[in-house]
Amino acid sequence: MMTSLTSTYHAWTWLEPGEPEQLRLVEQVVAPPGPGEILVRNTMIALNPVDWKVIAQGPAEWKPGHVPGVDGVGIVSAVGDGVSVPVGGRVAYHQAIGKPGSFAGYTTVDADCALVVPQGVSDESAAGIPCPGLTAWQALTKVPDMPNRDVLVTGAGGAVALILAQLALRRKWRVWATASPIHRERLLALGIAGVFDYRDGGWCGQLTDALGPRRLFAAFDTTSGAYARTLAPLIGYNGHLVCIQDRLDAPPLSPFTTALSLHEVALNSAHGHATAEDWREWRHAGAQLLEAVQIGTLDLQPHVVIAFDDLPTSLSALKHQRIKGKKILVRVEMTRHYR
Repeated sequence: MMTSLTSTYHAWTWLEPGEPEQLRLVEQVVAPPGPGEILVRNTMIALNPVDWKVIAQGPAEWKPGHVPGVDGVGIVSAVGDGVSVPVGGRVAYHQAIGKPGSFAGYTTVDADCALVVPQGVSDESAAGIPCPGLTAWQALTKVPDMPNRDVLVTGAGGAVALILAQLALRRKWRVWATASPIHRERLLALGIAGVFDYRDGGWCGQLTDALGPRRLFAAFDTTSGAYARTLAPLIGYNGHLVCIQDRLDAPPLSPFTTALSLHEVALNSAHGHATAEDWREWRHAGAQLLEAVQIGTLDLQPHVVIAFDDLPTSLSALKHQRIKGKKILVRVEMTRHYR
Protein backbone atom coordinates (compact mmCIF):
# COMPACT_ATOMS: atom_id res chain seq x y z
CA MET A 1 0.00 0.00 0.00
CA MET A 2 1.28 3.47 -0.87
CA THR A 3 0.22 7.04 -0.38
CA SER A 4 0.73 9.65 -3.07
CA LEU A 5 4.47 10.17 -3.34
CA THR A 6 6.66 12.75 -4.98
CA SER A 7 8.76 11.16 -7.72
CA THR A 8 12.15 12.37 -6.50
CA TYR A 9 13.93 13.42 -3.33
CA HIS A 10 17.37 14.56 -2.26
CA ALA A 11 19.95 12.52 -0.38
CA TRP A 12 23.47 13.02 0.92
CA THR A 13 25.65 10.31 -0.60
CA TRP A 14 29.07 8.85 0.15
CA LEU A 15 31.75 8.50 -2.53
CA GLU A 16 34.88 7.29 -0.73
CA PRO A 17 36.37 7.08 2.80
CA GLY A 18 36.92 10.57 4.17
CA GLU A 19 35.41 13.51 5.95
CA PRO A 20 31.69 14.32 6.25
CA GLU A 21 32.18 17.40 4.06
CA GLN A 22 32.87 15.05 1.14
CA LEU A 23 29.25 13.89 1.08
CA ARG A 24 27.48 14.83 -2.15
CA LEU A 25 23.86 15.95 -2.45
CA VAL A 26 22.05 14.11 -5.26
CA GLU A 27 18.52 13.61 -6.48
CA GLN A 28 17.08 10.10 -6.26
CA VAL A 29 13.89 8.40 -7.40
CA VAL A 30 11.36 7.06 -4.91
CA ALA A 31 11.02 3.27 -5.04
CA PRO A 32 8.26 1.19 -3.40
CA PRO A 33 9.23 -0.97 -0.40
CA GLY A 34 9.60 -4.73 -0.71
CA PRO A 35 8.07 -7.47 1.45
CA GLY A 36 8.56 -6.77 5.16
CA GLU A 37 9.69 -3.20 4.49
CA ILE A 38 8.28 0.27 5.02
CA LEU A 39 9.07 3.50 3.20
CA VAL A 40 9.53 6.41 5.59
CA ARG A 41 9.32 10.06 4.55
CA ASN A 42 11.88 11.49 6.92
CA THR A 43 11.00 14.57 8.93
CA MET A 44 13.92 14.49 11.40
CA ILE A 45 17.36 12.91 11.17
CA ALA A 46 19.60 12.34 14.19
CA LEU A 47 23.39 12.44 13.87
CA ASN A 48 25.43 9.90 15.85
CA PRO A 49 29.19 9.31 16.23
CA VAL A 50 28.82 6.04 14.32
CA ASP A 51 27.85 8.09 11.26
CA TRP A 52 31.15 9.90 10.88
CA LYS A 53 33.09 6.78 11.85
CA VAL A 54 31.67 4.64 9.05
CA ILE A 55 31.99 7.53 6.58
CA ALA A 56 35.70 7.64 7.41
CA GLN A 57 36.13 3.87 7.16
CA GLY A 58 33.92 3.00 4.22
CA PRO A 59 32.43 -0.43 5.00
CA ALA A 60 33.11 -3.12 2.41
CA GLU A 61 29.47 -3.28 1.34
CA TRP A 62 29.31 0.46 0.58
CA LYS A 63 29.63 1.57 -3.03
CA PRO A 64 29.93 5.16 -4.31
CA GLY A 65 26.50 6.74 -4.00
CA HIS A 66 25.61 5.00 -0.73
CA VAL A 67 23.39 7.04 1.62
CA PRO A 68 24.73 7.03 5.23
CA GLY A 69 22.76 7.61 8.44
CA VAL A 70 21.35 5.21 11.03
CA ASP A 71 18.63 7.19 12.85
CA GLY A 72 15.52 8.90 11.59
CA VAL A 73 11.92 9.81 12.34
CA GLY A 74 9.18 10.21 9.79
CA ILE A 75 5.84 9.29 8.30
CA VAL A 76 5.18 5.85 6.85
CA SER A 77 4.41 6.56 3.18
CA ALA A 78 4.20 2.98 1.90
CA VAL A 79 4.40 -0.57 3.20
CA GLY A 80 5.40 -3.84 1.60
CA ASP A 81 3.67 -7.19 1.76
CA GLY A 82 3.31 -8.72 5.22
CA VAL A 83 3.63 -5.42 7.08
CA SER A 84 1.10 -4.35 9.71
CA VAL A 85 2.51 -0.87 10.35
CA PRO A 86 -0.18 1.61 9.18
CA VAL A 87 0.48 4.03 6.35
CA GLY A 88 0.41 7.58 7.68
CA GLY A 89 1.74 6.60 11.10
CA ARG A 90 4.82 8.18 12.64
CA VAL A 91 7.85 5.99 13.38
CA ALA A 92 11.42 6.24 14.59
CA TYR A 93 13.97 3.75 13.32
CA HIS A 94 17.56 2.53 13.48
CA GLN A 95 18.76 1.55 10.03
CA ALA A 96 21.34 -1.15 9.30
CA ILE A 97 24.71 0.40 8.45
CA GLY A 98 24.93 -1.61 5.24
CA LYS A 99 21.61 -0.33 3.85
CA PRO A 100 20.73 3.09 2.38
CA GLY A 101 20.34 5.29 5.43
CA SER A 102 18.55 8.27 6.90
CA PHE A 103 20.49 11.12 5.29
CA ALA A 104 17.71 11.50 2.74
CA GLY A 105 14.14 12.55 2.16
CA TYR A 106 12.99 8.93 2.10
CA THR A 107 14.43 5.77 3.67
CA THR A 108 13.31 2.17 3.21
CA VAL A 109 13.70 0.15 6.41
CA ASP A 110 12.68 -3.28 7.66
CA ALA A 111 9.42 -3.02 9.57
CA ASP A 112 11.05 -5.04 12.38
CA CYS A 113 13.18 -2.07 13.45
CA ALA A 114 10.43 0.58 13.35
CA LEU A 115 9.25 2.10 16.63
CA VAL A 116 5.79 3.67 16.65
CA VAL A 117 6.07 7.19 18.08
CA PRO A 118 3.29 7.93 20.59
CA GLN A 119 1.31 11.14 20.59
CA GLY A 120 2.88 13.84 22.69
CA VAL A 121 6.45 12.87 21.76
CA SER A 122 8.02 15.38 19.39
CA ASP A 123 10.07 14.41 16.36
CA GLU A 124 13.06 15.93 18.14
CA SER A 125 12.66 13.71 21.20
CA ALA A 126 11.84 10.59 19.17
CA ALA A 127 14.96 11.07 17.05
CA GLY A 128 17.09 10.90 20.20
CA ILE A 129 15.91 7.38 21.07
CA PRO A 130 16.84 4.70 18.48
CA CYS A 131 20.65 4.53 18.51
CA PRO A 132 21.40 6.03 21.96
CA GLY A 133 18.40 4.57 23.76
CA LEU A 134 18.54 1.06 22.35
CA THR A 135 22.33 0.96 22.81
CA ALA A 136 21.83 1.86 26.48
CA TRP A 137 19.14 -0.81 26.79
CA GLN A 138 21.37 -3.44 25.18
CA ALA A 139 24.24 -2.52 27.49
CA LEU A 140 22.03 -2.83 30.56
CA THR A 141 20.73 -6.26 29.53
CA LYS A 142 24.27 -7.62 29.73
CA VAL A 143 24.28 -7.32 33.53
CA PRO A 144 22.02 -9.29 35.90
CA ASP A 145 19.40 -7.24 37.72
CA MET A 146 20.66 -7.78 41.27
CA PRO A 147 19.73 -5.38 44.08
CA ASN A 148 21.97 -3.14 46.16
CA ARG A 149 24.85 -2.83 43.72
CA ASP A 150 27.23 -0.02 42.72
CA VAL A 151 27.84 0.68 39.03
CA LEU A 152 29.88 3.19 37.06
CA VAL A 153 28.84 4.89 33.81
CA THR A 154 31.55 6.82 31.98
CA GLY A 155 30.90 9.84 29.77
CA ALA A 156 27.49 10.53 31.31
CA GLY A 157 27.20 13.85 29.49
CA GLY A 158 26.77 11.90 26.24
CA ALA A 159 23.48 10.68 24.80
CA VAL A 160 23.99 6.94 25.39
CA ALA A 161 25.49 7.19 28.86
CA LEU A 162 22.88 9.72 30.04
CA ILE A 163 20.06 7.32 29.19
CA LEU A 164 21.99 4.33 30.56
CA ALA A 165 22.58 6.04 33.90
CA GLN A 166 18.83 6.65 34.27
CA LEU A 167 17.97 3.05 33.35
CA ALA A 168 20.51 1.86 35.92
CA LEU A 169 18.88 4.03 38.58
CA ARG A 170 15.57 2.32 37.86
CA ARG A 171 17.18 -0.93 38.93
CA LYS A 172 17.74 0.63 42.35
CA TRP A 173 21.49 0.58 41.84
CA ARG A 174 23.80 3.20 43.28
CA VAL A 175 25.11 4.88 40.13
CA TRP A 176 28.40 6.72 39.82
CA ALA A 177 29.46 8.62 36.72
CA THR A 178 32.29 10.43 35.01
CA ALA A 179 31.49 13.58 33.06
CA SER A 180 32.62 17.11 32.37
CA PRO A 181 31.92 19.46 35.32
CA ILE A 182 29.28 21.28 33.24
CA HIS A 183 27.06 18.17 33.54
CA ARG A 184 27.61 17.59 37.25
CA GLU A 185 24.57 19.35 38.72
CA ARG A 186 22.16 17.90 36.19
CA LEU A 187 23.41 14.37 36.83
CA LEU A 188 23.26 14.73 40.58
CA ALA A 189 19.69 16.02 40.26
CA LEU A 190 18.77 12.77 38.48
CA GLY A 191 19.87 10.81 41.55
CA ILE A 192 23.40 9.82 40.58
CA ALA A 193 25.48 9.27 43.73
CA GLY A 194 28.63 11.02 42.58
CA VAL A 195 30.07 12.61 39.43
CA PHE A 196 33.81 12.64 38.80
CA ASP A 197 35.71 14.80 36.33
CA TYR A 198 37.32 12.35 33.91
CA ARG A 199 40.11 14.85 33.25
CA ASP A 200 41.18 14.70 36.89
CA GLY A 201 43.91 12.08 37.13
CA GLY A 202 42.86 11.22 40.66
CA TRP A 203 39.20 10.45 39.97
CA CYS A 204 39.62 6.67 40.36
CA GLY A 205 40.98 7.19 43.86
CA GLN A 206 38.10 9.53 44.66
CA LEU A 207 35.62 6.87 43.55
CA THR A 208 37.38 4.20 45.59
CA ASP A 209 37.21 6.43 48.68
CA ALA A 210 33.52 7.09 48.07
CA LEU A 211 32.79 3.37 47.71
CA GLY A 212 34.49 2.56 51.01
CA PRO A 213 34.52 -1.22 51.54
CA ARG A 214 32.26 -1.80 48.52
CA ARG A 215 33.39 -2.52 44.98
CA LEU A 216 31.76 -1.87 41.64
CA PHE A 217 29.40 -4.55 40.38
CA ALA A 218 29.66 -3.21 36.82
CA ALA A 219 31.37 -0.53 34.78
CA PHE A 220 29.79 0.69 31.53
CA ASP A 221 32.36 2.40 29.33
CA THR A 222 31.51 4.71 26.43
CA THR A 223 35.08 5.85 25.71
CA SER A 224 37.32 3.16 24.17
CA GLY A 225 38.61 -0.34 24.68
CA ALA A 226 41.87 1.01 26.06
CA TYR A 227 40.02 3.16 28.58
CA ALA A 228 37.72 0.31 29.56
CA ARG A 229 40.77 -1.79 30.38
CA THR A 230 41.82 0.75 33.03
CA LEU A 231 38.45 0.36 34.78
CA ALA A 232 38.82 -3.37 35.41
CA PRO A 233 40.65 -3.03 38.78
CA LEU A 234 37.70 -1.04 40.15
CA ILE A 235 35.29 -3.94 39.64
CA GLY A 236 34.76 -6.45 42.41
CA TYR A 237 34.25 -10.19 42.55
CA ASN A 238 32.08 -11.68 39.79
CA GLY A 239 31.56 -8.23 38.29
CA HIS A 240 30.99 -6.99 34.75
CA LEU A 241 32.86 -4.74 32.34
CA VAL A 242 30.60 -3.57 29.49
CA CYS A 243 32.27 -1.98 26.46
CA ILE A 244 29.86 0.24 24.55
CA GLN A 245 32.57 1.87 22.49
CA ASP A 246 35.08 -0.61 21.08
CA ARG A 247 35.71 -4.01 22.69
CA LEU A 248 38.42 -5.94 24.54
CA ASP A 249 40.02 -8.80 22.62
CA ALA A 250 42.01 -9.97 25.65
CA PRO A 251 41.15 -10.12 29.36
CA PRO A 252 42.30 -7.01 31.27
CA LEU A 253 43.10 -8.99 34.43
CA SER A 254 44.92 -12.21 35.28
CA PRO A 255 42.73 -15.33 35.14
CA PHE A 256 41.03 -16.62 38.28
CA THR A 257 41.27 -13.34 40.17
CA THR A 258 37.98 -11.42 40.39
CA ALA A 259 36.19 -13.64 37.81
CA LEU A 260 35.43 -10.58 35.69
CA SER A 261 32.91 -10.95 32.84
CA LEU A 262 33.49 -8.97 29.63
CA HIS A 263 30.67 -7.76 27.39
CA GLU A 264 30.53 -6.03 24.02
CA VAL A 265 27.65 -3.90 22.78
CA ALA A 266 26.89 -3.75 19.04
CA LEU A 267 23.42 -2.48 18.19
CA ASN A 268 23.92 -2.90 14.44
CA SER A 269 24.44 -6.65 14.93
CA ALA A 270 20.69 -7.04 15.37
CA HIS A 271 20.20 -6.37 11.66
CA GLY A 272 22.22 -9.42 10.74
CA HIS A 273 21.62 -11.80 13.61
CA ALA A 274 18.40 -11.01 15.51
CA THR A 275 15.57 -13.55 15.54
CA ALA A 276 11.88 -12.68 15.45
CA GLU A 277 11.83 -12.88 19.25
CA ASP A 278 14.88 -10.59 19.46
CA TRP A 279 13.06 -8.01 17.31
CA ARG A 280 9.99 -8.19 19.53
CA GLU A 281 12.21 -7.42 22.54
CA TRP A 282 13.86 -4.59 20.56
CA ARG A 283 10.51 -2.96 19.77
CA HIS A 284 9.26 -3.49 23.32
CA ALA A 285 12.37 -1.79 24.71
CA GLY A 286 11.99 1.07 22.23
CA ALA A 287 8.33 1.48 23.16
CA GLN A 288 9.22 1.67 26.86
CA LEU A 289 11.84 4.33 26.17
CA LEU A 290 9.43 6.41 24.11
CA GLU A 291 6.75 6.03 26.78
CA ALA A 292 9.22 7.28 29.40
CA VAL A 293 9.85 10.33 27.24
CA GLN A 294 6.11 10.81 26.81
CA ILE A 295 5.39 10.83 30.56
CA GLY A 296 8.50 12.86 31.39
CA THR A 297 10.50 10.23 33.30
CA LEU A 298 13.47 10.07 30.91
CA ASP A 299 15.75 13.03 30.35
CA LEU A 300 17.48 13.27 26.99
CA GLN A 301 20.56 15.16 25.92
CA PRO A 302 19.82 18.77 24.92
CA HIS A 303 19.56 19.15 21.16
CA VAL A 304 20.18 21.59 18.37
CA VAL A 305 18.23 21.44 15.10
CA ILE A 306 19.99 22.30 11.85
CA ALA A 307 18.93 22.51 8.20
CA PHE A 308 19.28 19.61 5.75
CA ASP A 309 21.78 21.63 3.70
CA ASP A 310 24.05 21.89 6.76
CA LEU A 311 24.17 18.14 7.51
CA PRO A 312 27.79 17.48 6.38
CA THR A 313 29.29 20.48 8.19
CA SER A 314 27.32 19.69 11.35
CA LEU A 315 28.42 16.05 11.29
CA SER A 316 31.99 17.31 10.96
CA ALA A 317 31.43 19.57 13.97
CA LEU A 318 30.29 16.51 15.93
CA LYS A 319 33.35 14.55 14.83
CA HIS A 320 35.83 17.27 15.73
CA GLN A 321 34.01 18.19 18.96
CA ARG A 322 33.09 21.69 17.87
CA ILE A 323 29.63 20.91 19.20
CA LYS A 324 29.68 19.25 22.62
CA GLY A 325 26.99 18.06 24.97
CA LYS A 326 24.15 18.44 22.46
CA LYS A 327 22.34 16.05 20.16
CA ILE A 328 22.49 17.31 16.57
CA LEU A 329 19.22 16.88 14.70
CA VAL A 330 18.51 17.62 11.05
CA ARG A 331 15.09 18.85 9.96
CA VAL A 332 13.96 17.67 6.53
CA GLU A 333 11.83 20.31 4.84
CA MET A 334 9.50 19.13 2.08
CA THR A 335 9.26 22.57 0.49
CA ARG A 336 13.01 22.81 0.09
CA HIS A 337 14.02 19.34 -1.05
CA TYR A 338 11.06 17.85 -2.87
CA ARG A 339 9.22 18.60 -6.09
